[in-house]
Amino acid sequence: MKWKLSFVVGAAAGYVLGARAGRQRYEQLADAARRAAQHPAVRDATQRARETAGQAVGAVTDRVGDRLPDAITDRVACFNRSRPEDDSWGTVRR
Repeated sequence: MKWKLSFVVGAAAGYVLGARAGRQRYEQLADAARRAAQHPAVRDATQRARETAGQAVGAVTDRVGDRLPDAITDRVACFNRSRPEDDSWGTVRR
């Protein structure tokens, strides 16, 4: 119960402080985040993370893909690559 009260108090304080900072501060923070995302080092790290994640998906697919039930393999794109309606989240649109 104590952690719930602490969470509510923290959320309320964050809301009040955020509301007082206003739209201008939000725009400053959003602009700083956009600039950071465009930095070459951040872009390189993001690309490496995507490649590593892709390799991990490939390894998992190779090891467990044929052992999973059809209910999963029919819905997850990396297990069923032949379906053209796969979306970018790895699920199949029905």
